[in-house]
Amino acid sequence: MRNVLARVPKASAEMVAAAIRTVFAQPDAVHVRSQLEEVTRMLSGQFPDVATMLADAAEDLLAFCAFPQAHWRKIWSTNPLERLNGEIKRRTNVVGIFPNDAAAARLITAVVVEFHDEWAVAERRYLSEESMAKVGRAEPVVKTKKRLAVTA
Repeated sequence: MRNVLARVPKASAEMVAAAIRTVFAQPDAVHVRSQLEEVTRMLSGQFPDVATMLADAAEDLLAFCAFPQAHWRKIWSTNPLERLNGEIKRRTNVVGIFPNDAAAARLITAVVVEFHDEWAVAERRYLSEESMAKVGRAEPVVKTKKRLAVTA
């Protein structure tokens, strides 16, 4: 989203962001794909660079559709990554200056291992065991090589 909004005038940024968000608000994978095509077509007249970016990144944008719908919202979110990065930043700020790169790597590795251990034994999980069991049983997604058309 940041890359797209960097190519849009500030006055139009909210409209473009809202249009792109509609892709993720669809009820199923078929509607998600068709909405992305519609948004790409809609933006191609006024913002051809944005339409090209969306068309080129279509498979990456729609990768979440390969998972059960119960996981979609969690896959979109970057909250766990931001929380980890915030904890790393907090701990490195306490140290201030590291004597060498290896010292920084040791501290960061310790933080990541601590997070892993917390997630491994936590009673509350980001993705429940029941929903993870659905991943193996999910219907296979047929990927098409169809490229989104960008019209000027």
